[in-house]
Amino acid sequence: MSAVVKAPQPILRPMTGLDLAAVMETENTVYEFPWTLPIFRDCLRVGCQCYVYESDQGIVGHGIMSVAVGECHILNICIHPKYQRRGLGEGMVYFLLDMAKLKKARVALLEVRASNSAAYQLYTKIGFDEVGLRKNYYPARQGREDAIILAKDLTVGS
Repeated sequence: MSAVVKAPQPILRPMTGLDLAAVMETENTVYEFPWTLPIFRDCLRVGCQCYVYESDQGIVGHGIMSVAVGECHILNICIHPKYQRRGLGEGMVYFLLDMAKLKKARVALLEVRASNSAAYQLYTKIGFDEVGLRKNYYPARQGREDAIILAKDLTVGS
């Protein structure tokens, strides 16, 4: 009889400057139009909520959120393809929302590519509602792509 050994779940911890090379590797693997290193550096510098998932293989995901004047804005959620469909993205969103509530945010906002149906479905499952559209927001192979603006009331059920 053989035992199935399941790899441990990656741990969620604050991002540091030492993580940026690995974060960039994941970002560049996942996105056709990734964030740049200076954007990540700026997020750390200005005090955004920046977290990574770390496994025994290294950094496998990250999430970044800003919180100000009663609002949080989820800026970036990225999970390495080898670790997708394991609940890590959903876990990151819930974690960031909990952090936003601790910082007294009353509403959460984010943008999602109109073509990213998997992310859209995840966010609506979590309770985000469509509240608007940003025309030509994202770079795309053929020009620009619209972003759907989603919001979640953080005061409900609190």
